[in-house]
Parts: sequence; C-alpha cells; structure tokens
Amino acid sequence: MFFPEYRARRLRRTPGIRRMVRETFLRVDDLIYPMFSAFGDNIRKEIPSMPGIYQQSIEHIVAEAKEVHELGIPAVILFGIPEEKDPLGQDAYSDEGIIQRTVRAIKDAVPELTVITDVCMCEYTDHGHCGVIRDGDVDNDETLKLLAAEALSHARAGADIVAPSDMMDGRVAAIREILDANDFNHIPVMSYAVKYASAYYGPFRDAADSTPQFGDRRSYQMDPANRREAFREAALDLQECADFLMVKPALAYLDILRDLSDRFDLPLVAYNVSGEYSMVKAAAQLDWIDEDRVVLETLVGMKRAGADLIITYHAKEAARLLASSRD
Repeated sequence: MFFPEYRARRLRRTPGIRRMVRETFLRVDDLIYPMFSAFGDNIRKEIPSMPGIYQQSIEHIVAEAKEVHELGIPAVILFGIPEEKDPLGQDAYSDEGIIQRTVRAIKDAVPELTVITDVCMCEYTDHGHCGVIRDGDVDNDETLKLLAAEALSHARAGADIVAPSDMMDGRVAAIREILDANDFNHIPVMSYAVKYASAYYGPFRDAADSTPQFGDRRSYQMDPANRREAFREAALDLQECADFLMVKPALAYLDILRDLSDRFDLPLVAYNVSGEYSMVKAAAQLDWIDEDRVVLETLVGMKRAGADLIITYHAKEAARLLASSRD
C-alpha cells in the first residue's frame, strides 16, 4: 500500500470512524483508587505534594469509598498511617490496626466495593524500612513472618485481595501458605512482582509517612537499569501462586509492562505512582498542559503497553472523564 492510493488519514477523519478502529480502550473497570487511612477522628489532611489526595480518618475514608463506588470504580487499595510506630511495626498485623478497622468499616458501608490492602511494614515501622532490621539491613526471612501475619489479619478483617509490596524473597509463598492454612484459600494475592527502587515514590513517602530514617531500599527493591531481572521476579511469584502481577512504577517502565504482558498470562497491574501524578498536577497548575487529555493519554499508554488494571490517583477524575467522553 502506497500513497496516494492508500491514505491512512481516511480512518481518522471523523470521531465515529476513530472510535470504530480504536485498538486500545480504557474503561472505568480498569481503575483502582489508592487511599490513605489515618488514625484518629475528623482528619482530612491534603498531601501538599499530591493535590486532591488526603490522609483521612475512617469516617472520611468511608465517605470517599462511597463516592468511588458511585463513579463505577471497582476497587480501592488501602495504605495506613497508624497512631504509633515501633521497630516491628506491630500495628500492621494487629486485628485492631488502622487498616483492619478501615477494611471493616468500608465493607460494612460499601460491601460491593473490592478492597485491596497493601501488605508491607514501612508505614508502621519507626525506621521506615519494609521489615525487621538486622545489622543495618532488612532481615528477609524474619520479615516474612510479619508479612504473613499482616496478610492474615487483613483477610480476617474482610479484605478481598492482599497485595504484598515489600519485595522480600519468598513473600508470596509465605502469604499463600498462611492464608490457605486459615481457610482463606479464596483470597487472591496481588504481588508487587516488579518494583523498582524509584525516585518517583517521593510524594507517596510524604503521604504514608514512610521515608526511611537511614539508608535506602535499594538492597531489596530492583535496580531501574535491569530488564531481565523483571522476568525472574515475575516467574518466581507465578511459581509461588500469585494471582496478579504488578509493575511499579509504570510510566518509565512501559517496556517492562509489555515484556511481562507478552510472557505471562496472569492479570497485569500497572501502578501509576505518586511522582507521576504529582508531575501532571504541577504542570497543570502552571497551565503548561491540558490536564484532562494528559491523564487519559497516560492511562491509555499503560493499557496499550499491556496493563489489564491500573492503580492510579487519577482514578476518580478519569472515571468522570470517561463517562463524559465520546472521542
């Protein structure tokens, strides 16, 4: 096919034709909305680096969960800010911890909403790392015991899916084993299978009060320069019976999303992380971009790269845009 007989623009001429030949679709059903639950009452504190996103006490979390459900978004993922932190992050696996109480409140108020819980220690430890510290680093195998206890406590509270984000070796198997042993074999595990040690997490650490008090997380999160390592990490989680695989962050790792989509059959999740969100918001506040179009274009790009689901702080605005958009 050659010009002038073939003219590619014929299939772009009208909104109707463009919709008819569109290859990739973003739906509200693809979206997962992150929420930050804070200990206390009547708390609704906007995160300065993430306009429109809040640390909220449970009554406000429940109100927003209702809004999310009314917009048609099928799921939320919860992160907790406890009353107190300690070296072992005990609030993470307490049946009366902030996340456990939040899960129960949401499921009582909006039972149809799917509740996913982040399973990690960094939000609950006073040192800000993702597990038990031994000799200045995270002790992998000791941390597995706490992660398993945390996941079990979330399932007992009513979580629909547990999502380990810690990047400890063997965490999926440890969680699957304890869930199955306690009659929670129906609870899926959404693994943060490929999680890079990224500078894009900065605003999240403000939101979750989880900045490490010493060092960094590069001994357990992945090197951004590595591609083949992602295959090994995902394959290990598949062998350990993960039900979803996740790539985090998304925007700078679209090649990894495509690689995993081509190689694995499990549902693939992209995490459109805090730094990606904040850059869009900052540019929009300066009138440098058309925010609505950039939001949808970014999320469609993640779908086109192979994501089945997208965790995004843009979920509510994207849902509204999708409901009103025809082109």
